[in-house]
Amino acid sequence: MKSPATLKTAAQWALPYWTRGPAGRATPPDLLRVLYVGWLVAFSLKVLGSAWDVSWHFMWLRDDLAPPHLLNSAGTAIVLALTIIHGYTGYGVDRAALRLIQWGTGVFLVAVPLDLINHRVNGLDITSWSPSHLALYIGTFFMIAGVVRGWFVSASPGRTRTVMLGAFLAFFLENVHFPEQHQEYGILSLGAWNNGVVYAEKILLDFAADQMGRPVDHIMVTNFTLPVPDLLYPVYAVVVGVGVLVAARMMIGRFGAATLVAAAYVGVRVLFWPMLTFTGFPPSALPLFLVAAGLCVDLAFLLRHPLVRAVLGSVVATAAVYGGLVAQSTLMGPVYDLLMGQDDLLGAPPLATASAVWAGPGLLVVWLACEWYATRRQPTAARVIATATP
Repeated sequence: MKSPATLKTAAQWALPYWTRGPAGRATPPDLLRVLYVGWLVAFSLKVLGSAWDVSWHFMWLRDDLAPPHLLNSAGTAIVLALTIIHGYTGYGVDRAALRLIQWGTGVFLVAVPLDLINHRVNGLDITSWSPSHLALYIGTFFMIAGVVRGWFVSASPGRTRTVMLGAFLAFFLENVHFPEQHQEYGILSLGAWNNGVVYAEKILLDFAADQMGRPVDHIMVTNFTLPVPDLLYPVYAVVVGVGVLVAARMMIGRFGAATLVAAAYVGVRVLFWPMLTFTGFPPSALPLFLVAAGLCVDLAFLLRHPLVRAVLGSVVATAAVYGGLVAQSTLMGPVYDLLMGQDDLLGAPPLATASAVWAGPGLLVVWLACEWYATRRQPTAARVIATATP
C-alpha cells in the first residue's frame, strides 16, 4: 500500500494537468507514459479475467461475482477513469482516438447490464457467440482501437513506441479472438467426456440439459461444448484474426511485427494453460496456428506492390491457418493425451476444410481495405510502413 506521502506527491504531480482542453493538445511525455501504462494495466487485468472466465464457465454455473468477473471489473474501472481523463483534458488522444475510446467504453458499459438481464431472463448463456456477449467484444474492439490510434499518433518514434504499440495490438488480437475460445475449451471438454472425465459440475450440466430439453447425454454435451457450426472457427480466425495481424504489420512497419504480435498473444495463452489446467480448471486447445499466420503476413510484406501482396498473402495465410489446424489436431492431440492422461483428444477444434473458399476471399477483402485506408489517409506513411525493415 502506498504511503500518504507518496499519494500526496502523486497528487501534486497530477493536479496541474487536470485542466479542460480539446482533444489533440500537446501532451508532456511523462503524462503520456502514465496514461498509457494505465491502459496497459487495465487491459492486463481484463486479459487475466477473460482467460480465467471461459475456463470457469466450463466448470461452474454462472456467478455475477465470480473472481474472473471481479478482475474484469477492476480493469473496467481503470478504463472508465482513463476515458474520463482523456475526455476532460484532451491529453494523449486526437479527436478520432477519443471518439473511439468513448464510444467503445459506452457500448461496453451498456452491454454489461444487457448481458446480466439476458442471464436473468434466459438463464445460462451456453455460447460466447451470443448477442449480449458480442456487444461486450464490440465495445472493447472500439475502445482498444482508440487506444492504439491515440498511442500511434501521440508517442514519439522509438523503441518504447514500437513495443507498446505491439502490446496494444496483442490486446486487440486477444479481444477479437476471445469468442473462439469457446470451441478451444469445448473440444477438450468433449474429448474428456468421451473418456469418462467430467469437468463441469453436475448443477451446470443439469441446467444446460434442462435448457436444451434433453437428458445429459453425448448430444447434449456436444451442443454445450461446440454450439456453433464447425466452419465458424477457421473462417473467423482467418478473416478477423489474420486481418488484425495485417493491420499490426502496417502500423508497426517492421518485418516480424505480425509474428511477434501473434506470438505475444499465444505466449500468454501458453503461460496460462498450466496455471489453469493443473489447478483443476478445464483445459483448452491453443491457437498456435496464429504464429504461422503472422509469419506469412510478414513474408507477404516483402512484396512491394499492395495488390500482389494482398492476393498472395491472403492465399498463403489462409493455407497456414488451415494447415496449422490440421497439424495441431495431429501433433498436439497426443501431447494433450499425455498431459491429461486421456485418449484420442484433438489438438484443435473440428475443421471444415471446405470453408477455406470463404475464408480466403474474406481475408483478401479485409487486407485490401487496410491497404486502401493506409494509402488514402497517409500516402507517404503508407509507403514507409509497407517497405520498412528493422
